[in-house]
Amino acid sequence: MADQARLDEMQSKYKAAVDEWVTAIRQEESLASVCHDEAQIDEWEAADNTEEQARSNAKAAKEEYEGALREEIFGF
Repeated sequence: MADQARLDEMQSKYKAAVDEWVTAIRQEESLASVCHDEAQIDEWEAADNTEEQARSNAKAAKEEYEGALREEIFGF
């Protein structure tokens, strides 16, 4: 079973990953709200890639934290 400190650490990592994801979404949103020239399109694409990576990180952190909670609560 997971101890409280380990769960706290996983929860903290998950929250940080979600915060990073939200920041990436907002960055992409700001770029999607303006007229684009060639250079801005490149920035927009880079922001999309950053958002996708942040989403993946958040999902992975959630899965790890959720698994530890299941183990703690249900024993599996």
